[in-house]
Amino acid sequence: MLIEKCGVFMKKNIFILLFFVAGITAQNKINYFPGELNIQPFIGNTLEPKIGTVFQIANNELELNIGNSLDIFQIENKIGKFSAGVDFFTFTLLRSESNFHFPVDAVDYLFGVNFGFKANLENNFITEIGFRLRLSHISAHFVDGHWDNTSTGTWRDGRMPMVYSREFVEFLPFMKIKNFRFYAGFTYLYHVDPSTIKKDNYQAGFDFTYRLMDNLFLFSGYDLKIIHLSDYSANHNINIGFKFGKQKGRGISFFYEYYSGKSYHGEYFNVEQKFSAFGFNIDL
Repeated sequence: MLIEKCGVFMKKNIFILLFFVAGITAQNKINYFPGELNIQPFIGNTLEPKIGTVFQIANNELELNIGNSLDIFQIENKIGKFSAGVDFFTFTLLRSESNFHFPVDAVDYLFGVNFGFKANLENNFITEIGFRLRLSHISAHFVDGHWDNTSTGTWRDGRMPMVYSREFVEFLPFMKIKNFRFYAGFTYLYHVDPSTIKKDNYQAGFDFTYRLMDNLFLFSGYDLKIIHLSDYSANHNINIGFKFGKQKGRGISFFYEYYSGKSYHGEYFNVEQKFSAFGFNIDL
């Protein structure tokens, strides 16, 4: 089922990639499979490539994230740098139990393609402008850890599995002012299940990075999402931490996170959630 959806999604959108390549490759410098992303992940955004774990402080839940984004090529000219790449993520919700047991409650899969543009400006105030465009699919599933074996055999909290999937376009323009990057954009869900979910979402935020010394960086980020279920509601996410390694490449990050709003796991899409957490992330 997931493979079939992936095939259909990619067939629908592959022509966009081909058009993008044909339109800008002539007389430009092309770099295939570069070592760094053209558009770095937005620090406060929950839907970004992550390989690591987030431990919630006040309860026994944790997140295990495995995923990556890769630029297939970058094209550079006098205007700026264009890129096209792919995204493959999983976001997994687990519970911590005795004897080192971590039953898996829910998992979300994201895959898609992304396009980016970034221009460096010779300006003392705004130093960089650009955008990232993503066309992605997300599907969400309950796993065996959501089944309550301690009772008569029921789904935890009486919440049964349902079909949740969405195909969407995300557009995030940004500008950088010294060490701050500000962004604001929207997401349009051109297909979504359950069909009662509305199709427009809006997003804004900023992130900040500062070099403390060689291979050590301080970072922080805030992300606001206005999501549209039956009504509009706000999701807030705050991150602050340190990264050891390359600022725009490989390394390991340790951070504090605060989240408030609707759950970003699809099977819990209408459930209010609020938590503080500590985590780490490995950048490849």
